[in-house]
Amino acid sequence: MASSSASHVSTARQPLRQLRLPAERANGAAAAALGLPRREARVALRAHARRIEAAAWADAFRSRSSGRRAEAAVCAAAGQVAGRSAAGAGIGRNAGMEVALATAAVVAMGTGNRVLYKLALVPLRQYPFFLAQFATFGYVVVYFSILYFRYQAGTVTDEMLSLPQKPFILVGILEALAAASGMAAGAVLSGASIPILSQTYLVWQLLLSAIFLKRRYRVNEITGCFLVTVGVVITVASGSGAGASLQSTGILWPVLMIISFFLQAADTVLKEIIFIDASKNLKGGSVDLFVVNSYGSAYQAIFMCLLLPFLSKLWGIPFHLLPTYIRDGAACFLNMASLSSGCEGAPLLPLLFVLVNMGFNISLLHLLKISSAVVSCLASTFSVPLSIYAFTLPLPYIGVASTLPPGFVAGAVVLIAGLILYSLPQPQNCGKTLDDRND
Repeated sequence: MASSSASHVSTARQPLRQLRLPAERANGAAAAALGLPRREARVALRAHARRIEAAAWADAFRSRSSGRRAEAAVCAAAGQVAGRSAAGAGIGRNAGMEVALATAAVVAMGTGNRVLYKLALVPLRQYPFFLAQFATFGYVVVYFSILYFRYQAGTVTDEMLSLPQKPFILVGILEALAAASGMAAGAVLSGASIPILSQTYLVWQLLLSAIFLKRRYRVNEITGCFLVTVGVVITVASGSGAGASLQSTGILWPVLMIISFFLQAADTVLKEIIFIDASKNLKGGSVDLFVVNSYGSAYQAIFMCLLLPFLSKLWGIPFHLLPTYIRDGAACFLNMASLSSGCEGAPLLPLLFVLVNMGFNISLLHLLKISSAVVSCLASTFSVPLSIYAFTLPLPYIGVASTLPPGFVAGAVVLIAGLILYSLPQPQNCGKTLDDRND
């Protein structure tokens, strides 16, 4: 897989954990003896561990000029292979296993997210706009609640909370604009054409990563991404009439949907930059996922409020009738028999969707943190054929199960071949990688 600064930062911390444990025990005893409050004691332990980690990094890089022994030590700290270093190889395997498990979580959550969204719209078929807004504003409450408890536990520090806000504001703007343009185009385009257009997301990821992260991709990685895109298009388009649907809608709405995926790709790359910059600001530390999720969701909700008149018009809801629409949507969501009808399956199905969607977002951000934007995109893409297959199963509330498109197997084979080709290992040049990290 493509190397990334975010993955280097994450794996580099593994060999230094052994330095933390004795220090944390000693400082824990000291904190107890001094009678420090529980949270301050945890924060003191973590701050001391970060100082030890930063000192170890500094010593490692200062010793680079001493030759091959220093190079092997630094490579081991970075989780790469240098010569015959067994420790470095073990760290690389551990990092690879972590990425593999995170990828499996994204694929599983992504598949469940797509299936449950369809199920959630069975009771809320008249109120999709309510479901979208409920998820957007509900996430702010949930994420900040989790952030508060992690702050009390000492996992989130004051330094993390005081990171510059401009990147998070830009994340909120990108996510709000992506949602607005995606809703506008999605209201016109057919369901079969949207997954096909979504494959431009991977193209944008590659381009933006190359421009802003200065990442260079090998031939097998670019070819693998191309095969993944082709595989999804074959899987979705076979027998669906998506091509005719795209022609009938004209050029404006497909272009607007492509712009939506461009904004989403820019948002993902920006989050990767946030993780990289945070590791520098925190002196080798790593910003907590829920700091990024909470701030990003809060700013997205603010800009979504500003866009509500525009968004309600897109969904055919006059702005002055929006309060009535929200009230009726809430009644259907709660399945209140006196105020709604035809809302069977609520609130269980919508709540399941919201929970799984939240898990998907968290797992996707975790994978982004330990790997790269392109890897997280590929993992998310793999859930497309799996969700298509899931709809052939006898799911509740769906009615008659759909049939597999004729090109499903061929498309899935091409997609898997692309993933394998992208993931082919390559020999690592430790010295070059370290120089790249310092550029």
